[in-house]
Amino acid sequence: MTDSPGAASQPVVRVLPLLGLAHLDREFDYLVTEADSRAAQPGVRARVRFAGRLVDAIITERRAESEHEGELRFIERIISDEVVAPAELRSLIDALSARYAGVRSDIYRAAIPARYAKAEETDTTTDWEELGEVGEPDLSAWSTYEHGQSFVDAVLEGRIARAAWQIAPGEKWTDPVSALAAKVAASGGGVLIVVPDQRDVDACEAALREYVGARQVTTLTASQGPQARYSRYLSILHGQGRLVVGTRSAAFAPVKDLRLIVLMHDGDDSLVDPRAPYVHAREVLTTRAAQQKACLVIGGHSRTAESQLLVSTGWMQELVAPRSTLRTRSPLIHAAGDSDFALERDPRARQARLPSVAFAAAAKTLERGAPVLFQVPRTGYVQSLACGACRTPARCRWCSGPLSLPSGGPAAAPTCRWCGRMDTAHVCPVCGSRRLRAVVLGTERTAEELGRAFPKTRVRSSWGEKIIAEVPRTPMIVVATPGAEPRVADGGYGAAILLDTWALLGRPDLRATEETFEKWLAACTLVDAASDDGEVVVVAEPALPVVQHLIRWDVPGHAAIELAQRAETRLPPAVHVAVVDAPRKALEDFFAHAQLPPHAETLGPVDLPPGVQLPGEWDERELGPAQRMMVRSPLSGRTELGRALRSAASLRAARKQDAPLRIQVDPVRIG
Repeated sequence: MTDSPGAASQPVVRVLPLLGLAHLDREFDYLVTEADSRAAQPGVRARVRFAGRLVDAIITERRAESEHEGELRFIERIISDEVVAPAELRSLIDALSARYAGVRSDIYRAAIPARYAKAEETDTTTDWEELGEVGEPDLSAWSTYEHGQSFVDAVLEGRIARAAWQIAPGEKWTDPVSALAAKVAASGGGVLIVVPDQRDVDACEAALREYVGARQVTTLTASQGPQARYSRYLSILHGQGRLVVGTRSAAFAPVKDLRLIVLMHDGDDSLVDPRAPYVHAREVLTTRAAQQKACLVIGGHSRTAESQLLVSTGWMQELVAPRSTLRTRSPLIHAAGDSDFALERDPRARQARLPSVAFAAAAKTLERGAPVLFQVPRTGYVQSLACGACRTPARCRWCSGPLSLPSGGPAAAPTCRWCGRMDTAHVCPVCGSRRLRAVVLGTERTAEELGRAFPKTRVRSSWGEKIIAEVPRTPMIVVATPGAEPRVADGGYGAAILLDTWALLGRPDLRATEETFEKWLAACTLVDAASDDGEVVVVAEPALPVVQHLIRWDVPGHAAIELAQRAETRLPPAVHVAVVDAPRKALEDFFAHAQLPPHAETLGPVDLPPGVQLPGEWDERELGPAQRMMVRSPLSGRTELGRALRSAASLRAARKQDAPLRIQVDPVRIG
């Protein structure tokens, strides 16, 4: 208690303690003193005593009276009078917690940077216009797309417009995005651009600086220190940061007068928070667009099934280039089957596992002085082996572990990655063949093979932490993993060869085809147009539907087929799916007390997918191994499933069931 008198007006404050506990995810009433009354406004952080200990809390409401019949305690103090959680953010977090069966305090911690007192001394009141000069943006790039100009007009006039935007061949997405963003900001509107990684942030920031001053662009990324991050959050909160670019957590940035939201490459895993409740930036931004009546662009080279669902329901419109433009600007794309017969035809091609048509395309491009891009699925050396005839994965005869070649080179014996035994006489159990082939060779091994196939040509690799941003337009070979392809200064690649495509397509993953298509298109857009002799060779079977869509550059058609297949098999996003992981007995107890929606369907339990672990400790002899239960429900009732699972989690916590349990609603990876 405190000796200070209570506030003369509205002495009761409702607070949400940031406890991270499902059964305590609700507001509690406290009193506020007259001394703190002015600062104790909704959205302010406070310290309260809860169950005998001091905890942080968010003030959500001021009231004249409390419905609590017992005696109320006074809050301990106001941490800062900054309203770090304005009403729009609180409403957003309420909606997301219901959608994802989450605890609101977990989302608040992801949305609001930790307080750094010195950052509050920074000047964040200077008007945005005074921070630099604004040039006249060139919006002509949007006219390339059907209905592009009408979309831009709607955004600038303040009308609601939402678009699924597919980047045209050869287009640098940063140019049209930065031009439109600068125009909106110059007219007084707030802009929020969210991208998957730091590389995209840097590219977008550089493009924006063509139109606005450096201080007029506010970036929010995980690499920034606590003081810089909090000070930038405050500048956005006060309206000084009007043009915001950032990674995943920037989706929560409290941009004032938010008029335009841009999300790029929404299929990227980096946009999913790895911490509970595993919120996807796409869901954050679509919810904000609906709540705050802002315009929204979801852009990418391809289109995810989730974006296609928004298009098919009419919630978003398409922004795609007409067929005539696609034919003019795209490279010549054709497929070459990755068959042993094709490799045997040319000894030089066999050295680099290239079909002869791919070898010829690379050689022709190098002769005319242009670089060649080779896209490979992953980094490093050989990761695993398969039968050379039927491609059955090669397994250890003793422990059934995967066989691979160590980094000693092609002369090394196949070795088990689990038990370490060598198997010099492996025989395929399916077809009896003794031949082995690499499942994925990786950048380093591919670079070595290409160096032998083209001995007079420089070979450069771009992958992982060794990403090359740009290469000159000179004859060279660039070997890169998807997403790490360097741009070519003053032009594009003369040719691109997409290798080991079956390794991407053959992954046991719901999104394997969708993600592969995006990676192929991202590489193809870096290549010269067909009129400039640009060529792409896809080392894959030409009859595959995804290959045919690539050849025609048919993004909407591919997205429509993906969504139709998901609907037919009742997989997300055609339905809502939640996965619950826990020890076997804890899982049984959870669902025994859960009140699921009437049309919900439970599947399982099953073992966790390979490589997936359940954090935490438990007595496996008593509770059993970790298992997974899947819950599937119709799309009607957007938050119905999430609310039911959240209630079950709260009830479980109230019953003091402390075994590890993880809930993921509509996860990117189902297993």
